[in-house]
Amino acid sequence: MKTKLFFFACFFLIFPIDGLAQTGSGKTPEASSDVGKSAKWDSLSHQGRSGDFLLGTVMVVGGSLPWDPVPITVTCDGKIRYTANADPKGGFEIAVVETSSHTLGTEGARSKPAAEFVGCTVEAVLPGFNSSVLTIANLNILDNPDIGSVKLSREEGAGGAVISSTTASAPKEAAKAFEKARSEWLEQKPDRAQRDLQKAVQVYPQFAEAWYQLGKIQEASSPQDAAISFSKSVAADPKFILPYGYLVAFAAQAGKWQEVADNAAHELELSPRGTPQAWYFHALGNYKLNKKDVAEASAVKALSMDPLHTEPNTEQLLAVILADKRDFAGALAHLRNCLTYLPSGPNADVVKQQLAQLEKVVPAAK
Repeated sequence: MKTKLFFFACFFLIFPIDGLAQTGSGKTPEASSDVGKSAKWDSLSHQGRSGDFLLGTVMVVGGSLPWDPVPITVTCDGKIRYTANADPKGGFEIAVVETSSHTLGTEGARSKPAAEFVGCTVEAVLPGFNSSVLTIANLNILDNPDIGSVKLSREEGAGGAVISSTTASAPKEAAKAFEKARSEWLEQKPDRAQRDLQKAVQVYPQFAEAWYQLGKIQEASSPQDAAISFSKSVAADPKFILPYGYLVAFAAQAGKWQEVADNAAHELELSPRGTPQAWYFHALGNYKLNKKDVAEASAVKALSMDPLHTEPNTEQLLAVILADKRDFAGALAHLRNCLTYLPSGPNADVVKQQLAQLEKVVPAAK
């Protein structure tokens, strides 16, 4: 998936503590078509000071990159310390990090210049593919921030993939329309891309990737049409992973929690490693179904995979789960940590209200 850029919903939940009822403001799922992200790559090398960032590329051996951004992880001493997304041309940036997250075991907010990543490993995470691993060498990053290329090769016997098997079977006319739509999408011409994707699925109704990309474009203006397109994508190829993230988010927005849990579980069956978003929705759906132990394990997994908090609601959800299980000290710690990275605004205000009410109701947990 999702990143699914990812596409996510904000759900600020009611604390299940006797005498405590904090309702939050919800947000609908955000569209994330990533149109035009390739334009950013052209200026990456001009951003920041030398030594503040590293640059790399990702490529698919014997094939082309998927339309969606490819997730990149940087692992240091066995822990994920940085995540990024490659743009549609394959470029990615590893930049300075500011964090005080308790989940990372850091001590206070501080800059992490590129030199501190020396010795860490870099790989891509794409379901259905194996990734080569780059080790950031002790090179002169002040002169050359380029760390090289990460290569993806198809994994034999993979349960699911982000490139549908139906794409290779597309007739020439449908494939041509699909590739034309990709070019138009990269040129930030979504209306033209939508017309060519509609042509592709009309010629070849089993074209799972074309249905998926059509749904992404439709989501901004017609969520109902988008949901239909994502469903047709899954029906055409049940092993094609990407549509599930969108279907899960739509189900969550509608409060269909069994559907959320089932679709998230199926996505994780196809790609056991999963993504922060997949594990987050798996936690959310199971919490709403009163499966608290499952929900807690999934929320912890999501948080451990997401050092930059690309899914910003995970830690607040984990706090709610812990409070429901009477672990008030743990809930307080996570809520306090949320405030170290949430920007000022309604979401942070809800967390502050939850924190204040929890501290008032459970003074012994301070």
